[in-house]
Formats: sequence, structure tokens, C-alpha cells
Amino acid sequence: MAKGKGNKAGGLSNVLVLRFSAIGDVAMTVPSLYGACHAHPDVRFVFVTRSSMVSIFLNAPSNLVVVGVDLKGQYRGLGGMRRLFGELRAKYDIDAVVDLHDVIRTKYIRLLATLKGLKVSRIHKGRKGKHALTRKNNKVMLPLETSRSRYRSTFARLNLVPDESFKGLFGGGKAPAEQFAAITPPRAAGEHWIGIAPFARHQGKIYPVEQMEEVVSRLSESGDMRIFLFGGGDYEREVFGRWQECYSGVVSLAEGRYGFATELALLSNLDCMVSMDSANMHLASLVDIPVVSIWGATHPYCGFKGWRQDDDNIIQLPLTCRPCSVFGDKPCHRGDYLCLNGIKPAIVVDKVLSILGRTRDLTKQ
Repeated sequence: MAKGKGNKAGGLSNVLVLRFSAIGDVAMTVPSLYGACHAHPDVRFVFVTRSSMVSIFLNAPSNLVVVGVDLKGQYRGLGGMRRLFGELRAKYDIDAVVDLHDVIRTKYIRLLATLKGLKVSRIHKGRKGKHALTRKNNKVMLPLETSRSRYRSTFARLNLVPDESFKGLFGGGKAPAEQFAAITPPRAAGEHWIGIAPFARHQGKIYPVEQMEEVVSRLSESGDMRIFLFGGGDYEREVFGRWQECYSGVVSLAEGRYGFATELALLSNLDCMVSMDSANMHLASLVDIPVVSIWGATHPYCGFKGWRQDDDNIIQLPLTCRPCSVFGDKPCHRGDYLCLNGIKPAIVVDKVLSILGRTRDLTKQ
């Protein structure tokens, strides 16, 4: 795309968009980012994130450039942000900044942009509403604006309103089998494919391992399911390895470093995903498959529900202490994590089977 100022949205030609982390939050930018690109084809969007997340942006619009940066090395600290902004402005002729993160690093880039006379827009995170929703006493139990809506509004403040053209990273379809051949052979006739991502960053988001193992066991008993376990790290490898040995049809992805592109291709071919309120919920949403999401300390009212996900597939308990945290990082007030421990494995199994159009054998409790 040629540089220079033409008859573009708000007079803009090259817009810098910032969201450095975390994986789930970066994934949630995709529908609005791709929608903005599609709605404003004469504007070049330069999205900057951590290098490890670049491969999430599959089948990107032609007017989107995704730049991965090393925030612990070359672009560390505020000095690194000054260097990064200078390089990006020189290379892409940046004339506006959309800050979808609003942290110290991105605030500093916004300051530099403002001093250069560039237009800027930042996300409004709604911290006051989130505090009212998660405080221990006198909770205000009302749904807050979703993150996707907040991203959309941030673009709109620069007259870059996204459209609703995004249908999924594979256009609402499935990736061909050769794109995930490193993980598994193609689906057998009559076989159902289920993904399970049982872990999250914080304890307040993790369904007990023993109970999730029972879910895996019961689904495996049907004999016509292939169950893919998503996650990484030493503990996950140990748990997944044990499940893979004990139950038929179970495939662990923890041993391989397949990358987002390969795993997203596999995800697009699943019949459904079982996930915590975690990055995997958002990645599965981006390939337009149903997600059975399990919520503990957090709550969909905080605005982080997966894109286009059905409320009927949300599993949560109606406890007055919920939500106690936006991110699941606070210790349980009760001390027993009943919000997660109280969810019976049969509830999860039944929800998966309902998506598949089946019912559980009630003789197996």
C-alpha cells in the first residue's frame, strides 16, 4: 500500500494498533481488527504484539500488517518503546494510534504520538464497573460491556468503525487436514472430535483435575470420540500423558510444539471444545466452533465471553460470592473453590453430548 494521505476514513492512511498481551486478549481483538480492515480497505493497519502471537492472525486482510516484537530484549522498557515507535513511524508513516491495551508501555507510545500531532484512541476498560461486579460485598450483578465491544468502540472513536464481516479465521469453514497432519490423521467415518483445555493461568479458573479426568473417561467410553488435550508445560504433559495411556482415543498436544497455525487448523475441525475461561476458549471461538466453557471465580458478566458463543453452553454455579475476580487471580473467600469443585462431571459430559445431538446413558452415573 502506498504511503501518503488520501481520501481515507478521517483522513487516516496508516494506523498503528497496539495489544501486546495476553493470548486471550490478543485473540479477542481479531473480529474487530479484521472488521476494521474490511470496512476501511484504503487504510493500512499495523498491529503490534508479542512475537509469539503473530501466527494467530491467519488469513489476514491484505491491508493488515502484523508486527511481532520482543519486549524483553530489543524493545524492553520505555526506551525500547521510544525506539519501537520511531521505527514504526518511519517505516509505515503512522498517522494515528489505536491503543487496545492501555498499560504503561502503550500509554508512553500514545504520549509520543500525541507530541508528534498524531490522533490517538484508547480502550476504556470499565474498571469501576468491574470492581462493583467483583467486590465481596454489595455486588452489582449486571453484565458489563464486552471486550469486543470495547475494542470496536476504540476504533470507532477515530471513525474506523469495524463491520461484521469476520466469520472466523477460516471464513466460517474448516482448515484442510494437511494443515494439522503433524498432530493427527484425518477424521474416521462416524468419529466425533472433542477438544479439552483443562488448565488456565490461575487456580480460580481451573476445574479440578480429578473431575476433568472423569469427563475424559466418560467421553472416551463411547468408543467413537477422539479427544484432543490442549495445553503445555511440565505438569500438563504429566497429566495428559497419564490420560492418554489410560483412555482410548485421547491425543495429547502437550508433547509437541505445533504452533498456533497448526493448532487452530485442528480446532476448526472439532465438533466442540471444553475450556475454562482461558485463551483456548477465545482461540476456539475464532474458528467458529461451539465451546463448553466452565466458569469459577470469574463470570461472563465481566465481558470476556468467547466470540459468538451460545450462553446455553456456559457452565457455572449461582453462588453469591461469584465473581470474586476479573482474572481468577484472587484466593477463594470461602477457601474451598466450591464454584469449581461443585460442578459435577456429568454436567460437563451432558453439555458436550447435547452439542453432538446425543444423550448420556443414565445408567452410568
